[in-house]
Amino acid sequence: MSAQEKKQVKLLDCTLRDGGYVNDWAFGHDNLVSIFERLADSGVDIIEIGFLDDRRPFDFNRSIMPNTESVEKIFGMLDRKNSMVVGMIDYGTCDISNIQPCSESYLDGIRVIFKKHLRKQALEYCAQIKALGYKVFAQLVSVTSYSDEEMLDLIRLANEVEPYAVSMVDTYGLMHQNNLSHYFDILDANLKPGINLGYHAHNNFQMGYANCIAMLAKNTDREILVDGSLYGMGKSAGNAPIELIAMHMNHVYGKQYKISQMLEAIDANVLQFYKPATWGYNMFYYLAAFNDCHPSYVQYLMDKRTLSVKSINDILGSLQGEKKLLYDKNYIEELYKNYQTVEVNDEKALAELSEQFHGKKILLIGPGKSVVTQAEKIQEFHRSNQDACVISINHIPDCTDVDYVFISNAKRYVQLASRLANGNYKIIATSNITAASSGEFSYVLNYGNLIDADTEIADNSLIMIMKAFVHMGVGEVVMAGFDGYSASESNYYHIDMEYAFIKDKAAYLNDYTKGMLAVFRKSIKINFLTESLYE
Repeated sequence: MSAQEKKQVKLLDCTLRDGGYVNDWAFGHDNLVSIFERLADSGVDIIEIGFLDDRRPFDFNRSIMPNTESVEKIFGMLDRKNSMVVGMIDYGTCDISNIQPCSESYLDGIRVIFKKHLRKQALEYCAQIKALGYKVFAQLVSVTSYSDEEMLDLIRLANEVEPYAVSMVDTYGLMHQNNLSHYFDILDANLKPGINLGYHAHNNFQMGYANCIAMLAKNTDREILVDGSLYGMGKSAGNAPIELIAMHMNHVYGKQYKISQMLEAIDANVLQFYKPATWGYNMFYYLAAFNDCHPSYVQYLMDKRTLSVKSINDILGSLQGEKKLLYDKNYIEELYKNYQTVEVNDEKALAELSEQFHGKKILLIGPGKSVVTQAEKIQEFHRSNQDACVISINHIPDCTDVDYVFISNAKRYVQLASRLANGNYKIIATSNITAASSGEFSYVLNYGNLIDADTEIADNSLIMIMKAFVHMGVGEVVMAGFDGYSASESNYYHIDMEYAFIKDKAAYLNDYTKGMLAVFRKSIKINFLTESLYE
């Protein structure tokens, strides 16, 4: 037997626990049983059967259970073969009274996850679990957030408890092999000899499998544990695929995991959850990992649908300190507004536009479906009003020629950039938009003067341009393509323009816009050419 084959390395499957983030742990009883039995047949060393969470009622079909007795009800009749069976507790979600002694439980061990600021209380809780006879695992959430001093303090606390294992949890998939080695070396050098070391990967950088290989190769006398899940099923970008790790451990460490059993479980029990959820590497989770930040910040900015990827990346890069991994909606909204508010002196631009629009009707074209369904109305109006100024907002309509394009949305600008560059358009842009290298904007208006900071969605493009029209002294605006929002139907003439949040806020947006237009009507004559909920 080679030296590598003598190494103490173990493989832990977390499909039923981490995979549950995808489907709210509703695998269905038959799938729970089938996944467990196939993992046991595969020879996986440790099977994690789900969460213990006393906030959740018992459900025969879910792998999230209120107490240890519930584990028995679902898995108690199953043959674990040679596998250790463990559950997981997110510290603070399962009172110790809900954990029976290990001698009375189907579980052999319990993994406790906790954030670094809770490490003292969490390790005390681990000691209580250990006293009940369980192998206890201390799972360090977001391990990359620990400073060396904080890690040494964690080690001091762990050495007092002496858990079965301490595991590095790369919660946001930030690790490369250099920082994996850094944290491993600190833990290996300072933990008591009997404490094993584990690693739980996420795949934001597609590094889960590679990091598991690097972890297994570490030169240590400790037992090493690596986590994986079937097909990488798991939270956010997913986990390291256990079938890949098993293959590697068979080849390099002389293990005899039956990978065919894992593949059968993937085919029969896991793939049915993939299409609706689609976990795994993507740009969303890459951006979160690249900026060392909580994924909810990326989601918040992407949901606005007003920012280019470059702008999102710039804003994420301005996150500071502990705020990076502790999501704060008010904080990211403030950063968003600060980023968008690029101050410019727009007096000259407003004066020139005022002169060009003086005494003329404005035909203002929005991106509603009526620009297609009622295109003839728009074309007829333009033919009958040759001297009208035609302005479209954040799009270029096909139904008629336009003189000006108003751009307030950076994402839409990126999508339109080539058409704008190749067309004979005058571009009125707000100051939050950065011009492409191929050209400059005809007019730039100060973004901060046009937004409505007192409402939920501050940068409504229609309201912004109407505010600008008031400043310019525009007398009459005819609107087309401003249909209003529906909670049940598509709101734009092209599906790519849909915002994720619009349908949930349709009634609010309609009421707000209608109210603001009533204010603008005090100084501007407003008529609707196409049907609108704002009338």
